[in-house]
Amino acid sequence: MMIREQYHSDLAIPPGEYLEEVISELGMTKNELAKRMNRPPSKLSAIFSGDKAITPDTALQLEKVVGVAAHIWTGLEAEYRLVLARQKEQQELNRLREEGTLVTKFCYADLVRMGYVAKKTQPADKVLELQRFFGVTSLFNIQHLKRYQAAFRRGLHVKEKYSPEAASTWLRIGELKAQKMDCAPYQKKKLIAILPQIRSMTKKSPEEFETDLRFLLSEAGVAFVLLRHLPKTFAHGATFWLNSKKAVLILSLRGSWADIFWFSLFHEIGHILLHGSKRVFVESDEKSINQAFYEEEANRFASEYLIPKNKYRSFVETGSFSSNDIKRFAESLDIHPGIVVGRLQHDRYIKPSWHNNLRTRYKWRM
Repeated sequence: MMIREQYHSDLAIPPGEYLEEVISELGMTKNELAKRMNRPPSKLSAIFSGDKAITPDTALQLEKVVGVAAHIWTGLEAEYRLVLARQKEQQELNRLREEGTLVTKFCYADLVRMGYVAKKTQPADKVLELQRFFGVTSLFNIQHLKRYQAAFRRGLHVKEKYSPEAASTWLRIGELKAQKMDCAPYQKKKLIAILPQIRSMTKKSPEEFETDLRFLLSEAGVAFVLLRHLPKTFAHGATFWLNSKKAVLILSLRGSWADIFWFSLFHEIGHILLHGSKRVFVESDEKSINQAFYEEEANRFASEYLIPKNKYRSFVETGSFSSNDIKRFAESLDIHPGIVVGRLQHDRYIKPSWHNNLRTRYKWRM
């Protein structure tokens, strides 16, 4: 029994090149060939360049006109297309291998644990899972998408362990969760109107206010997503818009202090109210110099709404920051005393270790 070995060229040569040689030997021009075949010259031009395949009908016509058997033309065409397919397959494998270096950066193991991607063992399969998760044809495309560009902006004080890929993954999870949430069309006036109700929730436990907070925000057109931060994101919160009628507000509860949670919430609401629907904001320990102005505006909004400037000034001028003083001041503002403590600590009117018994830590059912 004999086994025939076939060798395939890696070079993709269109049959049109051979056709050019044949008609040249016959002393025939391309225009004359088109006339003999009763075909527009532009149609044959695509065959010469390899952009258009030689069909069996065309092969039979060429057999009549130039004397080369039809099966030769169809065989050359089949071999050409097969080489192109092999090249494309190899390019895809090379690309998947190259993207495989990003699998860990995009928190593949965390996404498996959370059920967003299937568990795979081969690097190429992991890449495909991440591509489906992000809805992209290449993981290299992610940094160019407006939704995730904020995660890739690097500030002056860059944390060595900060990962823009992890931050993008965190944003994508929030995006997918928000897409499933029912919200009324966004109304700025409605959002402003519910702010006093939200501020009064600072005195309640998460079990008491979580559902109401999510409902109130959804009625104003804001999808509220509580999402645990991923490693190397250092994320506190984020805001962006799915469309002109639906804003997304994500909080991570990083650090778990209640006063930081409420400041972050009002900070993000400030972005929604003040900065329109075309920007994406990601709040973390990693500051972006490109958005410093907007961050300061959002900070001022949160500070002023939780503790109005004039009232805060009057309080700190007394210089008396006992537990009872703080409680009375907080009660006059209808907020939790821990928010006042956090503000005093931040502004260095009291030491970081003082009155932490008045602050609360949240533990959410994730």
